[in-house]
Amino acid sequence: MTEIKAKNYSIFVSSDICNNINRFLKANKKGYSKIFILVDENSLLHCYPPLVEKIDAFKDAEIFEIESGEENKTIEVCIQLWGALSEYKADRNALFVNLGGGVIADLGGFVATTFKRGIDFINIPTTLLAQVDASVGGKLGVDLNNIKNEVGIYNNPASVFINSDFINTLHIRQIQSGFAEIIKHALIADKNYWLKLSSTDFSETDFLDDLIVTSINIKNKIVLEDPNEKNIRKVLNFGHTIGHALETFSLESNSQISLLHGEAVAIGMICESFLSHKICKLSKDELKEITEFIFRNFKPVIIDKMDSHRLIEIMKHDKKNEKGDFNFSLLSAIGTCEINKKVSPELIIDSLSYYSKETKHFKL
Repeated sequence: MTEIKAKNYSIFVSSDICNNINRFLKANKKGYSKIFILVDENSLLHCYPPLVEKIDAFKDAEIFEIESGEENKTIEVCIQLWGALSEYKADRNALFVNLGGGVIADLGGFVATTFKRGIDFINIPTTLLAQVDASVGGKLGVDLNNIKNEVGIYNNPASVFINSDFINTLHIRQIQSGFAEIIKHALIADKNYWLKLSSTDFSETDFLDDLIVTSINIKNKIVLEDPNEKNIRKVLNFGHTIGHALETFSLESNSQISLLHGEAVAIGMICESFLSHKICKLSKDELKEITEFIFRNFKPVIIDKMDSHRLIEIMKHDKKNEKGDFNFSLLSAIGTCEINKKVSPELIIDSLSYYSKETKHFKL
């Protein structure tokens, strides 16, 4: 078992999280008046049963199920959950358990933080993406008009419990999506970690605990220094300015298969590495290294040149922007990231063209 100390809570990475959760519940001297567990159809089927077998307190919990998918991370779903909490007479001594991926963690934490001005919540992330990113750091929120995380708040969970065995229940696309955030952590903060990933076979899962712990430690160190993203925490957005725009665009375009968060961020990291080369002097060799590595692990996506201007419009909603300027976090070298870099719309379009040009070197 590994315990990572965050600002005012602990993150446990263990193959036996049931014992950790039972200890956490017993440590609450007053005892929680009621436990509510938020799930989607996947976590209810695959992840809830092994927990309820070993956690007696979960047997009497109320289960709230929502549909999986980013399209359900909305204020309308929050209203339904607030209504359900009220109907079940939840008080301020209730516990809200988020059992699922990033959507569950973001939305569930937001619901718990705003109900009766805040009830305790814990995260039990069941996807690789949520384990290395969404469940840690205290960012909570929902999408508005398909714009990612347009409404939200900062608040930390009471604890986070991670078991990498849950990843075995995921489709390969979901696992790859999580690897995008791991790649990001290496690129922004740790050249040696990048070198390790470069020789890693992502189809193997035996080594996941080490990667999860390393990534959480990188993110946790940054968050502890800047909890509310006023300064250095912005480095965690590398790949996300363009990535979020692509994710939003894929949702609003009603395509049969929307981009997963990590898939969109992978594209964003290639585009923003191109911007890094143009603005922050990321070397041509490292740009090529990043581009080739991501294409080896993520299928190329066709981006229509006609969609570039819509993507620019979506990026205008990015929370890092200041006074109408597009603000990016960019690499000066692998392992080193700089914040508050202004980028013109024309150069952003050039970065999308760079991505499209490079896809021709790889099979679609």
